[in-house]
Amino acid sequence: MTFSSLIFIFIFFPITMLLYALVPGNKVKQIIIFIAGLLFYAWGSPKHLLLLLLSVVFHYASAMEIARQDRRGAYFTKKVTMIIAIGFDVLMLAVFKYAGLALPIGISFYTFSAISYILDVYWGKATHSANPLDAALYITFFPKVISGPIVQYKDFKEQLESLEYKRTNLSKGLNLFLIGLFKKVLLADSLGAAFNIAYGTVGRTTATAWLGMIFYSLQLYFDFSGYSDMAIGLAQMFGFRFEKNFDYPYISKNMTEFWRRWHISLGAWFRDYVYIPLGGNRCAPLVQARNLAVVWILTGLWHGSTLNYLAWGIYHGIFVLLDKFVIKKKFDFLPDAVRIIVTGLIAFIGWIFFFTPNLGSSLHYIGELFGAGGNGFWDVTTSFILKQNLLLLILSFLLSGPYVKRLHDNLTYKQGGAMKIASLCVYVVLFLFCIVNLVSATYNTFLYFQF
Repeated sequence: MTFSSLIFIFIFFPITMLLYALVPGNKVKQIIIFIAGLLFYAWGSPKHLLLLLLSVVFHYASAMEIARQDRRGAYFTKKVTMIIAIGFDVLMLAVFKYAGLALPIGISFYTFSAISYILDVYWGKATHSANPLDAALYITFFPKVISGPIVQYKDFKEQLESLEYKRTNLSKGLNLFLIGLFKKVLLADSLGAAFNIAYGTVGRTTATAWLGMIFYSLQLYFDFSGYSDMAIGLAQMFGFRFEKNFDYPYISKNMTEFWRRWHISLGAWFRDYVYIPLGGNRCAPLVQARNLAVVWILTGLWHGSTLNYLAWGIYHGIFVLLDKFVIKKKFDFLPDAVRIIVTGLIAFIGWIFFFTPNLGSSLHYIGELFGAGGNGFWDVTTSFILKQNLLLLILSFLLSGPYVKRLHDNLTYKQGGAMKIASLCVYVVLFLFCIVNLVSATYNTFLYFQF
């Protein structure tokens, strides 16, 4: 089951939301959400539900032992317990990601949540709760269990004790959920279809290769940011406030800024649980460079087991290191548009490592961008693909920046009245288009489910 499936939109979510709104008391609401999380996960990966529950039990017991040893002042035993728990998580990821086994859906995301749980308790950022439901809810919460955002335990736990149904939360969360649905169904899926044509073209010209790269880069953004919007909106409807996970990364002026705007929760996780413990930037430049290199190598390995992902991590790590230690502000005199285009080009080329099956094909595709394919610059196929998708491309580039949203908000919230009604009508029409697409389209999952 995905957020963009008809069964979720018309059956699973309405029933869960209705029960949540009707049942009294914080604890009963927590139980409703927990059961919903198990059903949601089991629908997509029933054979791996036991593994998810094992993770919950193991990490609850580990955190309880860490807290017990802390009260006793047995700090060595406390540290050993933490190392065993983290070692278990690393082993699980290594076994499933790198040993060729069937990858349990969401394991990369809920394992990082589990590590956050252990380390937040170990470092005293959050107290261990005697109620096992707290840990269970944190790891299995259905808006984030499969593909994030990777909310840290200390932030999640603070909100557990004050759950309540509010119509304002419902309306705001529903608005964000619908925006995410529009991004996924109307933009990402359409871009994905265009990408499949360009990528599947035999004898790609240089221009067709560029179109394929652009289609995929835009698809990935709208697909994953759309999922994140839907997840954050769902969480808000149930009383949780999650920080945004994307902040218009394709308007970034350098790669350091890009990674502050793209998959923000993953970047924050690596910052707080890897980069800062290694010493962060409060150390000699060479050590800081090492810390950044470690983070980027791990980020690549987190995404997948092939050399593609390692190369992708190294590729971005190099540009971040160049930004930090070499380029700095030397190109700030250039027009913003130039810096945005250059940064976008670097990011777009990087995504080639995601959609090609191996490192050799990645390098071959990059070569095609610069004429190494030997198939010429342009042909009738290029013209056909561009003509069929020109409006989609223009709209996607416009919506990958904040400009349309700013215009909408200015018209809707400042002028109000008829503009609010017009905005509501637009939402209804777009929602109907989404439903028509979902009824007629073949199954199309979210791209980040593969990680």
